[in-house]
Amino acid sequence: MRLIIREDYEEVAHYIANYIKERINQFQPSSERPFVLGLPTGSSPIGVYKKLVELYKSGELSFQNVVTFNMDEYVGLPRDHPESYHSFMWKSLFMHVDIVPENVHILDGNAPDLDEECKKFEADIARVGGIELFLGGIGPDGHIAFNEPGSSLTSRTRVKTLAYETIIANARFFDGDISKVPKLALTVGVATVMDAREVVVIITGAHKAIALAKCIEDGVNHMWTVSAIQMHPKGLIVCDEDATLELHVKTVKYFKSIEHVHHSLIGAENLSLQGGVKQLRSPVSNDRPQTPFE
Repeated sequence: MRLIIREDYEEVAHYIANYIKERINQFQPSSERPFVLGLPTGSSPIGVYKKLVELYKSGELSFQNVVTFNMDEYVGLPRDHPESYHSFMWKSLFMHVDIVPENVHILDGNAPDLDEECKKFEADIARVGGIELFLGGIGPDGHIAFNEPGSSLTSRTRVKTLAYETIIANARFFDGDISKVPKLALTVGVATVMDAREVVVIITGAHKAIALAKCIEDGVNHMWTVSAIQMHPKGLIVCDEDATLELHVKTVKYFKSIEHVHHSLIGAENLSLQGGVKQLRSPVSNDRPQTPFE
């Protein structure tokens, strides 16, 4: 697992958007071999989506051969409701880029058979060969997607009853009226996310500092479902300084030192995008490449 620490949310969003751009471009997707991208909703990815749109408009990135799968959707909320995740994704990203509408997969919270909808979603992921990169955000309690504390770490896409605290928190999006807040959601499972070949998680803000500490410094725990990333061979967390407030000083220094060694002593040109070392820099070289995505 890698932890990249940046100064603030803006720098985190910039890093992740450019990382996704590089992953897609290096993959060289085609219609026969698309890049399959898992995506979240909520406040965490808004800055990332804004920067991805900018990269598309500048000609640095295309979504023409990208297939997407979203993490979750409310049950019973009309598809065109402003708070539906379908509306969120089209307003925040899809309507601004060249993605093919048929390549967008968002769970249908109004499906006549919700269990079958969840099974179909898993089957659709398998049909395209699995997810290449799953981007995720978390809540202050360490949940990823709607996999709230207590969710099984082997869970798959399913119908999920929302915790009372989640319903109360979401009331702010529904005029403060708790009766309007959906009580159920469809969500990918923890295992669905962890099956992706790479998982990238955004964690920013002091209010998520405890969750980051639980994820990084404690063991894998179903009460902090994001901690499952510890078991992933290609897990990446990108956080801001505020989110590190509950980490031990030595933990922060360790991860910062790893990045320093990578880019100051080994050299960015000798690293793969995912952090693997391709070769060592020649000892006579005095070059000092900039950190990627600065």
